[in-house]
Amino acid sequence: MKRILFLIGCFLIGFSSLSQESYNVNGKFFYLKTEIDGKLDLLWSTFNGHYRYFVKTEDGKIQELVNTKGDGKHFQEEYKTVLTSITGQSADKVKLTLFSLKEYINSYNASVDSSYQSQTERVKVATRLGAFGGFTNSPFAKNPENSIVPLFGAELEVFNENKLPRHAGFFSVRHQLESDDFPFSETQLAIGYRYRFINKPKFNIYGNLKIVTYSFTNFEVTYEDTDNPGTFITEDKSGSTFEAPFIFGLGADIKLGKGYITLAYQEIVALFLDMHGNFPIDFAVGYKFNL
Repeated sequence: MKRILFLIGCFLIGFSSLSQESYNVNGKFFYLKTEIDGKLDLLWSTFNGHYRYFVKTEDGKIQELVNTKGDGKHFQEEYKTVLTSITGQSADKVKLTLFSLKEYINSYNASVDSSYQSQTERVKVATRLGAFGGFTNSPFAKNPENSIVPLFGAELEVFNENKLPRHAGFFSVRHQLESDDFPFSETQLAIGYRYRFINKPKFNIYGNLKIVTYSFTNFEVTYEDTDNPGTFITEDKSGSTFEAPFIFGLGADIKLGKGYITLAYQEIVALFLDMHGNFPIDFAVGYKFNL
């Protein structure tokens, strides 16, 4: 449980690292992220699961954009009045969403500053494909001798190509071999999420979360023959499982040529799988490149 809490803490620290600053708004302090920086700034953050948006003018005045309900349960759309009074441009078609506000404020900043560069980014999906190999002691399988066996696999990573990809999704397939001491093999398909808490052009370090897995396994089962006490029978078994195990791992990408060397400690701990008393040994090295 301590390892689980530690890894969850790493993820939370990574998320909190998004750039935020403290602002005084009518005597109250808020930690806000700057989404648009120009003649008119757009600031925002989430509070108790709700988004709140603010604008800051060149003189440093900050106003919140709100949309409260009146007596008749109709929305008052006060934010439109605030935007129009600041910019002198109609805000009738603006919605109180991050994308709509960005479009409006970008348009205004461009109209009053010829050197202004639009800060609205359209999501462009990019992919990376990689292959890896390593070794594992199958942390979540019964492995009495703590045997270590080879593994190999491939991964497809999906992310937003507009900037350094801090968030990414991935699909991976990996296969681990069996050995004489450990007659267990597994092919695993996984879908997961990746967060790069250190993200530089030449290298990055990330946390992995395997959310869903589908596994095919082959293993041996030995049992005593009830008709002949003292005689043991060994049978080959196979099966498949679909799980949502929430497996945590760590990794790093190092820029090399047109791609990246990737180092991974793939399976450290899982929320919903038993580790059977063995310390997790699950390392891989690979290379991936942009498609």
